[in-house]
Amino acid sequence: MSAPVRQGALQGPPPPPIEPGWGGGSGGSPGPLGSGRRTAFVGLFLLMAATFMVFAAFTVAFIMRRDLTNDWANVPHVPILWANTVILLASSLVLDRSRHALKTGNRSQFNVWWTTATGLGILFLVGQAVAWRQLWAHGIYVASTPGSSFFFVLTGAHAAHLLGGVAALVYVDVQALRLRLGPAKRTAIDVTAIYWHFLDAVWLYLMALFYFWG
Repeated sequence: MSAPVRQGALQGPPPPPIEPGWGGGSGGSPGPLGSGRRTAFVGLFLLMAATFMVFAAFTVAFIMRRDLTNDWANVPHVPILWANTVILLASSLVLDRSRHALKTGNRSQFNVWWTTATGLGILFLVGQAVAWRQLWAHGIYVASTPGSSFFFVLTGAHAAHLLGGVAALVYVDVQALRLRLGPAKRTAIDVTAIYWHFLDAVWLYLMALFYFWG
């Protein structure tokens, strides 16, 4: 057996190529990571489409019920809702800072920013509970008026979706603190951040709906 053949047999096959990018598979990469990333984004877009349809259906019912009779009463504008809006927008900005830190290889800063965004998301949910309690203190409940029914249903539906987003934030945060940010986890980071921004947009839409129509 010749020397080159013996050397190749001892060294074994060459190592597989390293996939480019930090997100666990770029757009057209054929490997399992790229396929998993595409699957994750397809699932994300389906979830966003389903969520959009839910709130669109609520909006149609909201407008039709509002114009149906004269018994509509607007829900008082609780000031804490503005504070909650600022908190939610700040959480999205912090999420973008965390993703930028990870892309530049600064994992310690990523942990700080992502944990901060997670805390802001939880703070938003607490603020929503405070807003509901303030309305209850004024004698406004789900069944008080048609307007209050839609307010509690729409904000409750948004809070339920946001709770799922917070769970995803916490999952990524725990994995990051345990130093387990492999390519698959980085896909989870992108998916979670995009869904969180989407929920921000839904909340801004609801605020406009309540303040201009409700």
